[in-house]
This record gives sequence, C-alpha cells and structure tokens, in this order.
Amino acid sequence: MAVLIDASILIEAERGRLDLEPHVTRHGEEEAFLSVVTASELLHGVHRATQPDVRARRSAFVEGILERFPLLSVDRACARAHAQLWAELRQTGALIGPHDLWLAATGVAHGLTIVTANVRQFARVPGLDLEVWAD
Repeated sequence: MAVLIDASILIEAERGRLDLEPHVTRHGEEEAFLSVVTASELLHGVHRATQPDVRARRSAFVEGILERFPLLSVDRACARAHAQLWAELRQTGALIGPHDLWLAATGVAHGLTIVTANVRQFARVPGLDLEVWAD
C-alpha cells in the first residue's frame, strides 16, 4: 500500500535516528508521497534555524527530500475528508492539530497509510491506517 510520510519521520531521518532507505525500498519509491503540508513544515524548520551551518545542512536535507518524493496537493477530495474528520473529531472531543488533520484527510482521501512517529495524534482518526518506521 502507498504511504504518506509525515514530517516527524523525516525529522528523525535528518537527525540521524532513522535510515529511510530500507523503509522506502520496502514500499517502493513510486508509492511514497509527501503532502504539501509536510513540505511547508519542513521548510519552516529551515527558516527557523538561526545558525547558518544548521540552516544550510537542514536546507540541503529538505531540498533532497522535496526532490525525491512526489507532493500531493490539497484537492477537493482532501477538503471533503478534512471537513468531515474535523466535524467528527470535534464532536467526540478528540480533535488533533491542524496540520495533522490535513495529513489525515489526505491519507483518507487518497487511501494512503500515514507513516508517522506521532501515533498518539493520528490514532484518534477512525479508519486511518498508520505505520511507524523505526530503526
């Protein structure tokens, strides 16, 4: 099954705590995606770096990731899934963060498994397939 990779996984890889290669290879390059939301989160991390060497290293990592994985945009199907999940999670008192809600909606809309290190948030979303990559 194709996967949507959350920023938490990529941050683990950037910090040297996770080797992406065996996990991506297991799924196949053509079946691993990023959301534009994840791209923004990663780029935000670049802009937040205050030390030039950290910013340069982080920027190189992020640009490599953005070139490697196809980005999924927020489309009508994602908007519909987002609105429904938002209403359901709010009603049950299990609302998750706004960025994670968009990722969950993208996963639901496109039938993707979310790869994350943030299981606590995503586990609140009914019917969402989750996978954790760890070394």
